[in-house]
Amino acid sequence: MGIFQRKASLGDRLTALNEAADIAAPYLPADEVQRLKQVAKAGSERRALSAEHTVVGFFGATGSGKTSLFNAVVGEDLGKAAARRPTTSSPLAAIWHPENSEELLDWLGVEDRRERKGDFAPGAGPLILLDLPDFDSVEASNRAIAERLAGQVDVLVWVSDPEKYADSVIHDQFIRPHAAHAEVTLAVLNKADLLHPNDRGTVANSYKELLLADGLTNTTVITTAARTGEGIEDLKAAIAKVAKAHNAQSARIAADIQAVTGKWVPAKVAGGVDKQAKQALDATLAQAAGAQRIAETTAAAYRKRLHQRTGWLLTSWISRFRPDPLKRLGLREESDTVGVHRTSLPELDAASKAVANKGLRDYSAAAARDVPNAWASAIADRTEEISQELPSELDQAAARTKLPAQPSKGWNVLAVFQWLALLAALVGVIWYLVVAFVPGVLTPLLGGDLVPEVEGWPIPTLLILAGLLTGILIGLLTTVFGGIIGARVKRKTKQALTKEVAAASQTAVVEPLQRIRDDYDRFAKTITVAAG
Repeated sequence: MGIFQRKASLGDRLTALNEAADIAAPYLPADEVQRLKQVAKAGSERRALSAEHTVVGFFGATGSGKTSLFNAVVGEDLGKAAARRPTTSSPLAAIWHPENSEELLDWLGVEDRRERKGDFAPGAGPLILLDLPDFDSVEASNRAIAERLAGQVDVLVWVSDPEKYADSVIHDQFIRPHAAHAEVTLAVLNKADLLHPNDRGTVANSYKELLLADGLTNTTVITTAARTGEGIEDLKAAIAKVAKAHNAQSARIAADIQAVTGKWVPAKVAGGVDKQAKQALDATLAQAAGAQRIAETTAAAYRKRLHQRTGWLLTSWISRFRPDPLKRLGLREESDTVGVHRTSLPELDAASKAVANKGLRDYSAAAARDVPNAWASAIADRTEEISQELPSELDQAAARTKLPAQPSKGWNVLAVFQWLALLAALVGVIWYLVVAFVPGVLTPLLGGDLVPEVEGWPIPTLLILAGLLTGILIGLLTTVFGGIIGARVKRKTKQALTKEVAAASQTAVVEPLQRIRDDYDRFAKTITVAAG
Protein backbone atom coordinates (compact mmCIF):
# COMPACT_ATOMS: atom_id res chain seq x y z
CA MET A 1 0.00 0.00 0.00
CA GLY A 2 1.39 3.33 -1.01
CA ILE A 3 1.96 5.96 1.64
CA PHE A 4 -0.07 8.43 -0.39
CA GLN A 5 -3.02 6.09 -0.97
CA ARG A 6 -6.32 7.68 0.01
CA LYS A 7 -7.78 6.36 3.21
CA ALA A 8 -11.18 4.76 2.72
CA SER A 9 -14.11 6.94 3.73
CA LEU A 10 -16.75 5.67 6.14
CA GLY A 11 -19.12 5.16 3.21
CA ASP A 12 -16.47 3.13 1.36
CA ARG A 13 -15.89 1.05 4.46
CA LEU A 14 -19.60 0.26 4.79
CA THR A 15 -19.79 -0.68 1.11
CA ALA A 16 -16.74 -2.91 1.51
CA LEU A 17 -18.26 -4.52 4.60
CA ASN A 18 -21.44 -5.42 2.73
CA GLU A 19 -19.41 -6.78 -0.18
CA ALA A 20 -17.28 -8.82 2.23
CA ALA A 21 -20.45 -10.31 3.72
CA ASP A 22 -21.66 -11.34 0.24
CA ILE A 23 -18.30 -12.97 -0.54
CA ALA A 24 -18.25 -14.79 2.81
CA ALA A 25 -21.84 -16.05 2.58
CA PRO A 26 -20.92 -19.53 1.22
CA TYR A 27 -18.26 -20.02 3.89
CA LEU A 28 -19.10 -18.33 7.18
CA PRO A 29 -21.98 -19.33 9.49
CA ALA A 30 -25.24 -17.61 8.63
CA ASP A 31 -25.31 -15.69 11.91
CA GLU A 32 -21.80 -14.31 11.28
CA VAL A 33 -22.73 -13.19 7.77
CA GLN A 34 -25.91 -11.64 9.12
CA ARG A 35 -23.88 -9.77 11.72
CA LEU A 36 -21.64 -8.26 9.04
CA LYS A 37 -24.63 -7.31 6.90
CA GLN A 38 -26.52 -5.86 9.86
CA VAL A 39 -23.65 -3.56 10.80
CA ALA A 40 -23.30 -2.45 7.16
CA LYS A 41 -27.05 -1.91 6.88
CA ALA A 42 -27.41 -0.09 10.20
CA GLY A 43 -24.41 2.13 9.48
CA SER A 44 -25.69 3.06 6.03
CA GLU A 45 -29.16 3.76 7.38
CA ARG A 46 -27.82 5.93 10.20
CA ARG A 47 -25.66 7.94 7.78
CA ALA A 48 -28.68 8.52 5.57
CA LEU A 49 -30.56 10.08 8.50
CA SER A 50 -29.89 13.29 10.42
CA ALA A 51 -26.17 13.78 10.80
CA GLU A 52 -26.82 16.87 12.92
CA HIS A 53 -28.35 15.04 15.87
CA THR A 54 -26.31 13.14 18.43
CA VAL A 55 -28.30 10.29 19.97
CA VAL A 56 -27.40 9.44 23.58
CA GLY A 57 -28.93 6.36 25.20
CA PHE A 58 -29.21 5.82 28.96
CA PHE A 59 -28.84 2.09 29.74
CA GLY A 60 -29.12 0.62 33.19
CA ALA A 61 -30.11 -2.34 35.28
CA THR A 62 -33.25 -2.51 37.38
CA GLY A 63 -32.95 -0.28 40.44
CA SER A 64 -29.92 1.66 39.15
CA GLY A 65 -31.86 4.95 39.20
CA LYS A 66 -31.45 5.36 35.46
CA THR A 67 -34.74 7.15 34.85
CA SER A 68 -34.23 9.46 37.83
CA LEU A 69 -30.77 10.29 36.50
CA PHE A 70 -32.24 10.90 33.03
CA ASN A 71 -34.79 13.31 34.48
CA ALA A 72 -32.08 15.07 36.49
CA VAL A 73 -29.99 15.60 33.36
CA VAL A 74 -33.02 16.80 31.36
CA GLY A 75 -34.02 19.05 34.24
CA GLU A 76 -37.60 17.83 34.45
CA ASP A 77 -39.53 14.69 35.30
CA LEU A 78 -40.82 14.01 31.80
CA GLY A 79 -42.89 11.09 32.96
CA LYS A 80 -44.96 13.43 35.11
CA ALA A 81 -44.94 16.26 32.57
CA ALA A 82 -46.93 14.24 30.06
CA ALA A 83 -50.57 13.41 30.39
CA ARG A 84 -49.72 9.77 29.75
CA ARG A 85 -46.54 7.84 29.04
CA PRO A 86 -47.47 4.84 26.84
CA THR A 87 -45.78 2.19 28.99
CA THR A 88 -42.83 1.98 31.31
CA SER A 89 -41.19 -0.26 28.70
CA SER A 90 -41.30 2.36 25.97
CA PRO A 91 -38.18 4.41 25.24
CA LEU A 92 -38.62 8.12 25.86
CA ALA A 93 -36.80 10.81 23.91
CA ALA A 94 -35.88 14.30 25.06
CA ILE A 95 -35.06 16.33 21.94
CA TRP A 96 -33.18 19.61 21.61
CA HIS A 97 -33.67 21.19 18.17
CA PRO A 98 -36.13 18.60 16.81
CA GLU A 99 -35.98 19.76 13.19
CA ASN A 100 -35.21 16.84 10.82
CA SER A 101 -35.28 14.33 13.69
CA GLU A 102 -38.52 12.56 12.75
CA GLU A 103 -37.07 9.99 10.38
CA LEU A 104 -34.20 9.32 12.77
CA LEU A 105 -36.59 8.65 15.66
CA ASP A 106 -38.74 6.47 13.39
CA TRP A 107 -35.65 4.43 12.56
CA LEU A 108 -34.86 4.17 16.28
CA GLY A 109 -38.43 3.06 16.94
CA VAL A 110 -39.03 5.77 19.54
CA GLU A 111 -42.61 7.04 19.65
CA ASP A 112 -42.60 8.98 22.93
CA ARG A 113 -40.89 12.24 21.94
CA ARG A 114 -40.52 15.34 24.15
CA GLU A 115 -39.20 18.54 22.69
CA ARG A 116 -36.94 20.73 24.80
CA LYS A 117 -36.39 24.42 24.31
CA GLY A 118 -33.06 26.10 23.83
CA ASP A 119 -29.72 24.26 23.86
CA PHE A 120 -28.72 21.33 25.98
CA ALA A 121 -25.41 23.10 26.43
CA PRO A 122 -23.61 25.86 24.54
CA GLY A 123 -22.32 24.43 21.25
CA ALA A 124 -23.85 20.98 21.84
CA GLY A 125 -26.14 21.35 18.81
CA PRO A 126 -29.12 19.09 18.08
CA LEU A 127 -29.26 16.38 20.73
CA ILE A 128 -31.50 13.41 21.56
CA LEU A 129 -31.41 11.76 25.00
CA LEU A 130 -33.14 8.39 25.32
CA ASP A 131 -34.42 6.85 28.54
CA LEU A 132 -34.50 3.13 27.78
CA PRO A 133 -36.05 0.08 29.43
CA ASP A 134 -33.95 -1.85 31.95
CA PHE A 135 -31.67 -4.18 30.04
CA ASP A 136 -31.95 -6.86 32.75
CA SER A 137 -35.73 -6.73 32.85
CA VAL A 138 -37.62 -10.00 33.28
CA GLU A 139 -39.79 -8.80 30.41
CA ALA A 140 -38.25 -10.14 27.21
CA SER A 141 -39.66 -7.22 25.18
CA ASN A 142 -37.92 -4.68 27.44
CA ARG A 143 -34.62 -6.49 27.10
CA ALA A 144 -35.05 -6.72 23.32
CA ILE A 145 -35.64 -2.97 23.04
CA ALA A 146 -32.55 -2.21 25.11
CA GLU A 147 -30.40 -4.63 23.09
CA ARG A 148 -31.64 -3.22 19.77
CA LEU A 149 -31.05 0.41 20.71
CA ALA A 150 -27.65 -0.40 22.17
CA GLY A 151 -26.69 -1.20 18.58
CA GLN A 152 -28.24 1.99 17.16
CA VAL A 153 -27.53 4.97 19.42
CA ASP A 154 -24.48 7.15 18.87
CA VAL A 155 -23.43 7.36 22.53
CA LEU A 156 -23.91 4.74 25.26
CA VAL A 157 -24.29 5.81 28.88
CA TRP A 158 -23.95 2.81 31.20
CA VAL A 159 -25.70 3.59 34.48
CA SER A 160 -24.94 1.39 37.45
CA ASP A 161 -25.17 1.67 41.22
CA PRO A 162 -23.10 0.48 44.21
CA GLU A 163 -25.20 -2.64 44.52
CA LYS A 164 -25.04 -3.95 40.91
CA TYR A 165 -21.95 -2.34 39.36
CA ALA A 166 -20.04 -5.64 39.61
CA ASP A 167 -22.89 -7.88 38.40
CA SER A 168 -21.27 -10.40 36.01
CA VAL A 169 -24.43 -10.71 33.90
CA ILE A 170 -24.42 -6.96 33.19
CA HIS A 171 -20.76 -6.99 32.22
CA ASP A 172 -20.78 -10.25 30.24
CA GLN A 173 -24.01 -9.72 28.31
CA PHE A 174 -24.14 -5.96 27.82
CA ILE A 175 -21.05 -3.93 28.54
CA ARG A 176 -18.35 -6.28 27.21
CA PRO A 177 -20.02 -6.87 23.80
CA HIS A 178 -19.84 -3.10 23.26
CA ALA A 179 -16.28 -2.68 24.49
CA ALA A 180 -15.13 -1.50 21.04
CA HIS A 181 -17.24 1.62 21.51
CA ALA A 182 -15.12 3.09 24.31
CA GLU A 183 -14.78 6.37 22.41
CA VAL A 184 -18.55 6.95 22.59
CA THR A 185 -19.19 5.36 26.00
CA LEU A 186 -19.79 7.06 29.35
CA ALA A 187 -19.83 5.13 32.62
CA VAL A 188 -21.89 6.38 35.55
CA LEU A 189 -21.90 5.18 39.16
CA ASN A 190 -25.29 6.45 40.34
CA LYS A 191 -26.68 6.57 43.90
CA ALA A 192 -23.30 7.65 45.21
CA ASP A 193 -25.11 9.25 48.13
CA LEU A 194 -25.70 5.74 49.54
CA LEU A 195 -21.95 5.38 50.04
CA HIS A 196 -19.80 6.90 52.72
CA PRO A 197 -17.79 9.77 51.19
CA ASN A 198 -14.56 7.89 51.94
CA ASP A 199 -15.80 4.85 49.99
CA ARG A 200 -16.96 6.58 46.82
CA GLY A 201 -13.51 6.76 45.26
CA THR A 202 -12.80 3.12 46.09
CA VAL A 203 -16.05 1.88 44.53
CA ALA A 204 -15.59 4.13 41.47
CA ASN A 205 -12.05 2.77 40.95
CA SER A 206 -13.32 -0.78 41.36
CA TYR A 207 -15.98 -0.09 38.70
CA LYS A 208 -13.32 1.37 36.39
CA GLU A 209 -11.12 -1.72 36.77
CA LEU A 210 -14.05 -3.92 35.81
CA LEU A 211 -14.65 -1.76 32.75
CA LEU A 212 -10.99 -2.07 31.82
CA ALA A 213 -11.31 -5.84 32.12
CA ASP A 214 -14.29 -5.60 29.77
CA GLY A 215 -12.09 -3.86 27.21
CA LEU A 216 -13.22 -0.26 27.79
CA THR A 217 -10.04 1.79 27.79
CA ASN A 218 -9.68 5.39 28.97
CA THR A 219 -13.17 5.37 30.43
CA THR A 220 -13.83 7.76 33.28
CA VAL A 221 -16.41 6.76 35.88
CA ILE A 222 -18.69 9.68 36.75
CA THR A 223 -20.20 9.44 40.25
CA THR A 224 -23.71 10.84 40.52
CA ALA A 225 -26.65 11.00 42.89
CA ALA A 226 -29.91 11.83 41.13
CA ARG A 227 -31.66 12.44 44.42
CA THR A 228 -29.20 15.09 45.64
CA GLY A 229 -28.04 16.38 42.25
CA GLU A 230 -24.43 15.36 42.92
CA GLY A 231 -22.39 14.87 39.74
CA ILE A 232 -25.26 15.83 37.41
CA GLU A 233 -23.38 18.78 36.00
CA ASP A 234 -20.33 16.59 35.43
CA LEU A 235 -22.44 14.13 33.46
CA LYS A 236 -24.07 16.92 31.44
CA ALA A 237 -20.64 18.34 30.69
CA ALA A 238 -19.41 14.91 29.50
CA ILE A 239 -22.45 14.52 27.22
CA ALA A 240 -22.02 18.07 25.90
CA LYS A 241 -18.35 17.40 25.15
CA VAL A 242 -19.23 14.39 23.02
CA ALA A 243 -22.02 16.29 21.27
CA LYS A 244 -19.83 19.32 20.56
CA ALA A 245 -17.30 17.12 18.74
CA HIS A 246 -20.04 16.23 16.23
CA ASN A 247 -18.32 12.93 15.44
CA ALA A 248 -20.20 10.54 17.71
CA GLN A 249 -22.22 9.14 14.83
CA SER A 250 -19.15 8.35 12.74
CA ALA A 251 -17.21 7.10 15.77
CA ARG A 252 -20.04 4.75 16.67
CA ILE A 253 -20.33 3.37 13.15
CA ALA A 254 -16.55 2.98 12.92
CA ALA A 255 -16.54 1.15 16.25
CA ASP A 256 -19.30 -1.17 15.04
CA ILE A 257 -17.31 -1.94 11.92
CA GLN A 258 -14.16 -2.57 13.93
CA ALA A 259 -16.02 -4.89 16.28
CA VAL A 260 -17.14 -7.21 13.46
CA THR A 261 -14.06 -6.99 11.25
CA GLY A 262 -11.25 -7.21 13.78
CA LYS A 263 -10.99 -10.99 13.84
CA TRP A 264 -11.15 -11.33 10.05
CA VAL A 265 -8.45 -8.88 9.01
CA PRO A 266 -5.48 -11.07 8.03
CA ALA A 267 -2.16 -10.45 9.74
CA LYS A 268 -0.42 -11.14 6.42
CA VAL A 269 -1.44 -11.68 2.84
CA ALA A 270 -1.93 -15.34 2.01
CA GLY A 271 0.47 -16.27 -0.76
CA GLY A 272 -0.24 -18.67 -3.59
CA VAL A 273 0.02 -22.43 -3.31
CA ASP A 274 3.59 -23.68 -3.45
CA LYS A 275 4.53 -24.74 -7.01
CA GLN A 276 6.21 -27.81 -5.58
CA ALA A 277 2.84 -28.95 -4.25
CA LYS A 278 1.45 -28.97 -7.82
CA GLN A 279 4.48 -30.86 -9.10
CA ALA A 280 4.13 -33.44 -6.33
CA LEU A 281 0.42 -33.78 -7.11
CA ASP A 282 1.06 -34.38 -10.81
CA ALA A 283 3.74 -36.97 -10.13
CA THR A 284 1.51 -38.83 -7.68
CA LEU A 285 -1.53 -38.79 -9.97
CA ALA A 286 0.56 -39.95 -12.92
CA GLN A 287 1.69 -42.87 -10.80
CA ALA A 288 -1.89 -43.65 -9.82
CA ALA A 289 -3.03 -43.37 -13.45
CA GLY A 290 -0.61 -46.15 -14.40
CA ALA A 291 1.77 -44.01 -16.42
CA GLN A 292 4.50 -46.65 -16.14
CA ARG A 293 2.21 -49.43 -17.34
CA ILE A 294 0.82 -47.40 -20.25
CA ALA A 295 4.34 -46.36 -21.27
CA GLU A 296 5.50 -49.98 -21.26
CA THR A 297 2.40 -51.05 -23.20
CA THR A 298 2.97 -48.34 -25.80
CA ALA A 299 6.62 -49.38 -26.22
CA ALA A 300 5.52 -53.03 -26.60
CA ALA A 301 2.96 -52.02 -29.25
CA TYR A 302 5.64 -50.05 -31.08
CA ARG A 303 8.00 -53.03 -31.14
CA LYS A 304 5.23 -55.37 -32.30
CA ARG A 305 4.18 -53.11 -35.15
CA LEU A 306 7.78 -52.50 -36.19
CA HIS A 307 8.37 -56.24 -36.25
CA GLN A 308 5.25 -56.74 -38.34
CA ARG A 309 6.44 -54.16 -40.82
CA THR A 310 10.16 -54.84 -41.07
CA GLY A 311 10.72 -58.28 -39.53
CA TRP A 312 11.67 -61.41 -41.47
CA LEU A 313 8.62 -62.07 -43.60
CA LEU A 314 8.74 -65.82 -43.05
CA THR A 315 8.17 -65.37 -39.33
CA SER A 316 6.79 -61.85 -38.79
CA TRP A 317 3.30 -62.86 -39.93
CA ILE A 318 2.96 -64.93 -36.76
CA SER A 319 2.94 -61.76 -34.61
CA ARG A 320 -0.20 -60.59 -36.41
CA PHE A 321 -2.15 -63.20 -34.49
CA ARG A 322 -1.08 -61.76 -31.13
CA PRO A 323 -3.45 -59.03 -29.79
CA ASP A 324 -2.27 -55.47 -30.00
CA PRO A 325 -1.16 -54.35 -26.49
CA LEU A 326 -2.84 -50.93 -26.85
CA LYS A 327 -6.14 -52.19 -28.19
CA ARG A 328 -6.28 -54.73 -25.37
CA LEU A 329 -6.41 -51.78 -22.92
CA GLY A 330 -8.76 -49.70 -25.03
CA LEU A 331 -5.98 -47.25 -25.81
CA ARG A 332 -5.33 -45.69 -29.16
CA GLU A 333 -2.59 -43.68 -30.72
CA GLU A 334 -4.61 -40.61 -31.54
CA SER A 335 -5.63 -38.18 -28.81
CA ASP A 336 -9.33 -38.06 -27.85
CA THR A 337 -10.03 -34.36 -28.13
CA VAL A 338 -13.81 -34.77 -27.88
CA GLY A 339 -13.71 -36.35 -24.46
CA VAL A 340 -16.10 -39.21 -25.17
CA HIS A 341 -13.61 -42.05 -25.44
CA ARG A 342 -12.97 -44.27 -22.50
CA THR A 343 -10.13 -46.70 -22.08
CA SER A 344 -10.41 -50.30 -20.99
CA LEU A 345 -7.90 -49.75 -18.25
CA PRO A 346 -9.00 -51.52 -15.08
CA GLU A 347 -10.55 -49.32 -12.42
CA LEU A 348 -8.05 -47.97 -9.95
CA ASP A 349 -7.36 -50.59 -7.34
CA ALA A 350 -7.23 -49.82 -3.64
CA ALA A 351 -3.51 -49.11 -3.74
CA SER A 352 -3.80 -46.72 -6.70
CA LYS A 353 -6.76 -44.94 -5.11
CA ALA A 354 -4.77 -44.58 -1.90
CA VAL A 355 -1.87 -43.07 -3.87
CA ALA A 356 -4.18 -40.66 -5.71
CA ASN A 357 -6.02 -39.64 -2.54
CA LYS A 358 -2.79 -39.03 -0.69
CA GLY A 359 -1.53 -36.78 -3.45
CA LEU A 360 -4.88 -34.99 -3.53
CA ARG A 361 -4.98 -34.44 0.23
CA ASP A 362 -1.37 -33.27 0.34
CA TYR A 363 -2.22 -30.64 -2.25
CA SER A 364 -5.44 -29.78 -0.42
CA ALA A 365 -3.46 -29.21 2.77
CA ALA A 366 -1.13 -26.88 0.89
CA ALA A 367 -4.13 -25.03 -0.59
CA ALA A 368 -5.73 -24.65 2.86
CA ARG A 369 -2.59 -23.16 4.38
CA ASP A 370 -2.81 -19.50 5.48
CA VAL A 371 -6.62 -19.30 5.17
CA PRO A 372 -9.15 -19.23 8.04
CA ASN A 373 -10.89 -22.40 9.16
CA ALA A 374 -14.09 -21.54 7.30
CA TRP A 375 -12.31 -21.52 3.95
CA ALA A 376 -10.05 -24.42 4.91
CA SER A 377 -13.19 -26.47 5.67
CA ALA A 378 -14.63 -25.53 2.28
CA ILE A 379 -11.40 -26.69 0.63
CA ALA A 380 -11.58 -29.99 2.54
CA ASP A 381 -15.22 -30.51 1.49
CA ARG A 382 -14.44 -29.75 -2.15
CA THR A 383 -11.49 -32.14 -1.98
CA GLU A 384 -13.82 -34.95 -0.94
CA GLU A 385 -16.01 -34.27 -3.97
CA ILE A 386 -12.97 -34.19 -6.25
CA SER A 387 -11.74 -37.54 -4.91
CA GLN A 388 -14.93 -39.18 -6.21
CA GLU A 389 -14.44 -37.71 -9.69
CA LEU A 390 -10.69 -38.23 -9.91
CA PRO A 391 -10.59 -41.83 -11.31
CA SER A 392 -12.70 -40.76 -14.29
CA GLU A 393 -10.51 -37.69 -14.82
CA LEU A 394 -7.38 -39.86 -14.87
CA ASP A 395 -8.97 -42.26 -17.35
CA GLN A 396 -9.86 -39.37 -19.65
CA ALA A 397 -6.30 -38.07 -19.34
CA ALA A 398 -5.06 -41.44 -20.59
CA ALA A 399 -7.59 -41.31 -23.44
CA ARG A 400 -6.40 -37.82 -24.42
CA THR A 401 -2.77 -38.84 -24.53
CA LYS A 402 -1.31 -39.24 -28.01
CA LEU A 403 0.65 -42.50 -27.88
CA PRO A 404 3.68 -42.77 -30.22
CA ALA A 405 3.12 -46.47 -30.96
CA GLN A 406 3.11 -46.27 -34.74
CA PRO A 407 6.52 -46.60 -36.44
CA SER A 408 7.37 -43.80 -38.85
CA LYS A 409 6.94 -44.22 -42.62
CA GLY A 410 10.73 -44.18 -42.99
CA TRP A 411 10.75 -47.82 -41.90
CA ASN A 412 8.87 -48.70 -45.09
CA VAL A 413 12.21 -48.62 -46.93
CA LEU A 414 13.35 -51.64 -44.95
CA ALA A 415 10.02 -53.30 -45.56
CA VAL A 416 10.65 -52.92 -49.31
CA PHE A 417 14.09 -54.49 -48.89
CA GLN A 418 12.48 -57.36 -46.97
CA TRP A 419 10.13 -58.02 -49.86
CA LEU A 420 12.96 -57.76 -52.36
CA ALA A 421 15.04 -60.19 -50.30
CA LEU A 422 12.12 -62.62 -50.14
CA LEU A 423 11.56 -62.23 -53.83
CA ALA A 424 15.22 -63.04 -54.53
CA ALA A 425 15.02 -66.19 -52.38
CA LEU A 426 11.81 -67.24 -54.12
CA VAL A 427 13.43 -66.69 -57.53
CA GLY A 428 16.29 -69.01 -56.52
CA VAL A 429 13.88 -71.69 -55.25
CA ILE A 430 11.67 -71.47 -58.35
CA TRP A 431 14.79 -71.62 -60.57
CA TYR A 432 15.79 -74.97 -59.05
CA LEU A 433 12.25 -76.31 -59.29
CA VAL A 434 12.00 -75.40 -62.98
CA VAL A 435 15.40 -76.96 -63.72
CA ALA A 436 14.35 -80.10 -61.92
CA PHE A 437 10.89 -80.55 -63.40
CA VAL A 438 10.64 -78.52 -66.60
CA PRO A 439 14.23 -77.80 -67.82
CA GLY A 440 13.05 -77.14 -71.33
CA VAL A 441 11.56 -73.83 -70.22
CA LEU A 442 14.96 -72.37 -69.43
CA THR A 443 16.89 -73.89 -72.37
CA PRO A 444 16.03 -71.13 -74.85
CA LEU A 445 17.28 -68.56 -72.29
CA LEU A 446 20.32 -70.27 -70.76
CA GLY A 447 21.32 -72.88 -73.38
CA GLY A 448 22.94 -75.96 -72.00
CA ASP A 449 24.08 -74.38 -68.70
CA LEU A 450 20.81 -74.20 -66.82
CA VAL A 451 22.50 -73.38 -63.45
CA PRO A 452 25.30 -70.89 -64.12
CA GLU A 453 27.83 -70.20 -61.38
CA VAL A 454 29.66 -67.19 -60.01
CA GLU A 455 33.00 -67.96 -58.41
CA GLY A 456 31.87 -71.55 -58.04
CA TRP A 457 28.52 -70.62 -56.45
CA PRO A 458 25.31 -71.45 -58.33
CA ILE A 459 23.35 -68.28 -58.96
CA PRO A 460 20.07 -69.73 -57.62
CA THR A 461 21.85 -70.69 -54.43
CA LEU A 462 23.27 -67.19 -54.14
CA LEU A 463 19.80 -65.75 -54.62
CA ILE A 464 18.35 -67.99 -51.92
CA LEU A 465 21.16 -67.32 -49.48
CA ALA A 466 21.20 -63.58 -50.14
CA GLY A 467 17.43 -63.33 -49.77
CA LEU A 468 17.28 -65.32 -46.57
CA LEU A 469 20.33 -63.75 -44.95
CA THR A 470 19.26 -60.21 -45.91
CA GLY A 471 15.77 -60.79 -44.47
CA ILE A 472 17.17 -62.25 -41.25
CA LEU A 473 19.76 -59.46 -40.95
CA ILE A 474 17.18 -56.72 -41.48
CA GLY A 475 14.90 -58.42 -38.96
CA LEU A 476 17.70 -58.58 -36.38
CA LEU A 477 18.68 -54.95 -36.97
CA THR A 478 15.10 -53.70 -36.61
CA THR A 479 14.72 -55.77 -33.45
CA VAL A 480 17.77 -54.09 -31.96
CA PHE A 481 16.70 -50.64 -33.11
CA GLY A 482 13.15 -51.39 -32.03
CA GLY A 483 14.37 -52.01 -28.50
CA ILE A 484 16.39 -48.80 -28.50
CA ILE A 485 13.61 -46.73 -30.00
CA GLY A 486 11.06 -48.51 -27.80
CA ALA A 487 12.85 -47.19 -24.73
CA ARG A 488 12.51 -43.67 -26.14
CA VAL A 489 8.87 -44.33 -26.95
CA LYS A 490 8.36 -45.45 -23.37
CA ARG A 491 9.93 -42.25 -22.04
CA LYS A 492 7.97 -39.98 -24.42
CA THR A 493 4.73 -41.77 -23.56
CA LYS A 494 5.27 -41.31 -19.86
CA GLN A 495 6.04 -37.63 -20.41
CA ALA A 496 2.96 -37.16 -22.59
CA LEU A 497 0.67 -38.89 -20.10
CA THR A 498 2.16 -36.92 -17.20
CA LYS A 499 1.46 -33.74 -19.16
CA GLU A 500 -2.18 -34.75 -19.68
CA VAL A 501 -2.50 -35.70 -16.03
CA ALA A 502 -1.07 -32.29 -15.10
CA ALA A 503 -3.68 -30.63 -17.31
CA ALA A 504 -6.42 -32.75 -15.71
CA SER A 505 -5.22 -31.92 -12.21
CA GLN A 506 -5.20 -28.23 -13.14
CA THR A 507 -8.87 -28.24 -14.14
CA ALA A 508 -10.16 -30.90 -11.73
CA VAL A 509 -8.13 -30.07 -8.62
CA VAL A 510 -6.16 -26.84 -8.73
CA GLU A 511 -8.77 -24.52 -10.24
CA PRO A 512 -11.71 -25.57 -7.99
CA LEU A 513 -9.58 -25.18 -4.87
CA GLN A 514 -8.03 -21.97 -6.18
CA ARG A 515 -11.50 -20.47 -6.63
CA ILE A 516 -12.05 -20.91 -2.90
CA ARG A 517 -8.71 -19.26 -2.17
CA ASP A 518 -9.58 -16.46 -4.60
CA ASP A 519 -12.84 -15.92 -2.72
CA TYR A 520 -10.87 -15.63 0.48
CA ASP A 521 -8.39 -13.21 -1.11
CA ARG A 522 -11.30 -11.01 -2.23
CA PHE A 523 -12.83 -11.25 1.23
CA ALA A 524 -9.53 -10.39 2.91
CA LYS A 525 -9.07 -7.33 0.68
CA THR A 526 -12.61 -6.03 1.20
CA ILE A 527 -12.65 -6.72 4.94
CA THR A 528 -9.32 -4.91 5.25
CA VAL A 529 -10.81 -1.90 3.48
CA ALA A 530 -13.84 -2.11 5.76
CA ALA A 531 -11.66 -2.24 8.86
CA GLY A 532 -9.97 0.97 7.74
